[in-house]
Amino acid sequence: MTIRIGSKAPNFKAKTTQGTIAFHDWIGDGWAILFSHPKDFTPVCTTELGYMAALQPEFTKRNCKIIGLSVDPVSDHKKWVKDIEETQGHMPTFPLIGDHNLAVAKLYDMLPEDAGDRSEGRTATSNATVRTVFIIGPDKRIKLMLSYPMSTGRNFDEVLRVLDSVQLTADYQVATPVNWKQGDDVIIVPSISDDEARLTFPDGWNAPKPYLRIVPQPH
Repeated sequence: MTIRIGSKAPNFKAKTTQGTIAFHDWIGDGWAILFSHPKDFTPVCTTELGYMAALQPEFTKRNCKIIGLSVDPVSDHKKWVKDIEETQGHMPTFPLIGDHNLAVAKLYDMLPEDAGDRSEGRTATSNATVRTVFIIGPDKRIKLMLSYPMSTGRNFDEVLRVLDSVQLTADYQVATPVNWKQGDDVIIVPSISDDEARLTFPDGWNAPKPYLRIVPQPH
C-alpha cells in the first residue's frame, strides 16, 4: 500500500526487544515516532539510536513514544544495543521491532512486495530504503515522513521541532513559519475564519496580508 502524510498508520503485530506488541494498542492515546533502519550493526544507525536514547526524555515530555525498526531479528537487536551503549554512551530503552520477514518494511512501503520474506542474505544496501522516520498522532494518522540516505545521519533535533509544530497545530489550529523554533511567532491556519480566530486570540493578530495572520505562540 502507498503511505502518505494523512494516511492511517498501518497496524501490525510484531516481536520487539520488549515483547510482542500490537502497534496501535502500543501507541495508545498519545503520539509516536517510528524510525527504521536497514540493518543491525551499521555505523550511521548506531549513532542515531544512541542519540535517540539520549533524547528520549524530551519526547516523553511531549507524550510521544519512540519505537525503532530494523530488518533483522530481535536476537540481533539485543546484541546491537550493547554496542550502542558502549560506543554512544546511551542504551536504547525503547523497543526495537524485529522485522526478519520484512513484513513491516513492506507494510510501510519501504520495501517492494517482491523483496522476499527473509532478512537473511540481505545487506544494508539492498535494504537502503528502510530509512524513514514517521510521526504518528493520537488519531493514528501519519503527520510526518522523513527519509534519508544511508550515508547521512538523521537530524532528530529537527524531528523534535516538527513534533512541537504538529502538536501546536493539533491543540491551537496554528501553523509554524519557516525555521520556526519554540517561542517564535506562529500563523493562524487559513481554514479558521477571523471570527473563529478571535475566540482563541482575543488580542488580535498582525496581518501583513489577509491570509498571513501572525500571533505569539500559544501555550
